[in-house]
Amino acid sequence: MVKGKKIVATIEARMTSTRLPGKVMLPFVGKPDLEIMIERLKRALLVDEIVVATTTNPKDDEIVKLCRRLHAAYYRGSEDDVLKRLVEAGKSVHAGVIVETTSDCPVIDWRHIDYLINLFFSGQYDYVSNIIERSFPRGFDTQVFPLKVLEKVERIYTHPEEFRLKNWKARGEMFWPDLRVTLDTKEDYLVLSEIFDHFYPVNPDFSAEDIVDFLRCHPEIVRINSDVKQKNLHEELKHGKKL
Repeated sequence: MVKGKKIVATIEARMTSTRLPGKVMLPFVGKPDLEIMIERLKRALLVDEIVVATTTNPKDDEIVKLCRRLHAAYYRGSEDDVLKRLVEAGKSVHAGVIVETTSDCPVIDWRHIDYLINLFFSGQYDYVSNIIERSFPRGFDTQVFPLKVLEKVERIYTHPEEFRLKNWKARGEMFWPDLRVTLDTKEDYLVLSEIFDHFYPVNPDFSAEDIVDFLRCHPEIVRINSDVKQKNLHEELKHGKKL
């Protein structure tokens, strides 16, 4: 806990993704995407608990089985109302502060998460993230805010003047907003597989900076998914994105 607030990382996960169904169970180095993500989030020093926010759809029973095997908390809620599901997931584990992530970010870096949490508590902020203004590669997306703000998060995008917002902007080599290291298409899966095959056997705790350095030396890998059109997260949340 920081300042008496329980910090909970949420992972939005479902089997019925529209672009790449079942992606949460796609394997990297023999482990499902979701397991890898939980493993990486557990390294965060300032996160007290992780909860997987999945749905009541029977197809998501597989996600629940994985969570039970890993002794990870989970919550089953609405498939259509993602914001309601996240709020209820946070409440189910008595969260004070939410670190919102999605299951399409298996290379998320715990160092970035801890930095953003510290940044959140360093000032009187309602919301801290690295995506208000896109500067980091897609795949390291992290948002930090009190649970009570999550219930009105849509207004952050439509009426930002009502909130005290802080954006962490990438610097130097990390400034690469067009790079995709997220999992949303088959092409993305190929890129991420290259990253995991290169790093994981030697160093499972590879960093975001390691990834960027590697990909700057291998433009042929970057080209694999360079033509993929990214969905707009803000618009999807406004219209009830099914995550």
